[in-house]
Amino acid sequence: MAPTLIITNDFPPRIGGIESFVADICELLDFDVVVYASGPAGPESGDADRPYPVIRDGSLLLPTRRLADRTAEVLRRYGATRVIFGAAAPLALLAPSLRRAGAQRIIGLTHGHETWWATIPGTRHLLRRIGDGCDHLTVISDYTSARVGMALSASARARLLRLPPPVDTTRFVPAPGVDHPARSIAVGRFVPQKGFATLLRAWRLVLDDHSPAAAPELILVGDGPDRPRLTSMITRLGLAGTVRMAGAIPRAGVITALQQADLFVLPVRTRLVGLNPEGLGLAALEAAACGLPVIIGDSGGAPETVRHGKSGFLVDPHDSVKLAERITTLLTDRELARTMGAAGRCLVEETFSSRRARATLRCALLL
Repeated sequence: MAPTLIITNDFPPRIGGIESFVADICELLDFDVVVYASGPAGPESGDADRPYPVIRDGSLLLPTRRLADRTAEVLRRYGATRVIFGAAAPLALLAPSLRRAGAQRIIGLTHGHETWWATIPGTRHLLRRIGDGCDHLTVISDYTSARVGMALSASARARLLRLPPPVDTTRFVPAPGVDHPARSIAVGRFVPQKGFATLLRAWRLVLDDHSPAAAPELILVGDGPDRPRLTSMITRLGLAGTVRMAGAIPRAGVITALQQADLFVLPVRTRLVGLNPEGLGLAALEAAACGLPVIIGDSGGAPETVRHGKSGFLVDPHDSVKLAERITTLLTDRELARTMGAAGRCLVEETFSSRRARATLRCALLL
């Protein structure tokens, strides 16, 4: 069968939610793909070990005539008739030129950033063009569906498909019970939107309710521009002995870290007057699949990753006092945490599994 051409700026070895999502798309298609990606070629890319060809083209792909010509040539060289854009905005503006080159089915994946494209007049017009040029735009949550949909034509809106980032529930699994101190974990980019600063302030309050001998641990997995500020906060708040910054680690390492924790917490927030919400929250879903109760901030589509009061808690991302109370409750009431963790795994299996995503994607591509 002819492979599917995937065109993307977001691809490993870069670490991030969209990068993981696009890598998962390759797996859902049984690796019958050709990837055209930004980023440097070479041994550090890991491309030689992938079971499909990867073509690298500089630090950033933009929908220029040059890129249109190069991707059209790759389409013809591999006999591909299907195209997936790893992020619809802006690369799916190339859809008409690729259709002229022979593409018969074109899908653009949307994430969180397309929600602000749908809000600003100039980018809103471009997003409408993108929707009209693709056979389907996918959305990761009901929230992003509503926001993206308001910018689209009626016909494009009717062709929206719900395709959240899939969670492999055969890999993200609860670990057998092991002895370790009470431990919370947060996974995400170190940027203001993820709410790490609120979490650290809340953690100070959590520690104030524990004796030093029984102090819980907090593991921060990720990296980003806020790292120096967060490091300074850890020192200033006297958290150095109980907070560990693990850095950005590969996916296998994230699974191990989740399996060694008792609670996932990330008070994500909406910033820039509503232009920067959380689209969904893959890290929270992966934690839930590992049997962890989830505490998540009320932003954008993030509430769709938790059943409040059943699989975890939805919190005001600016209220460090209430956040500390929720953390303390789940760290001290182990039975409640286990019950919520089991409910969270059921939520992931029912709504966000790889099996479900595979069926949706392959149907959209007419495979």
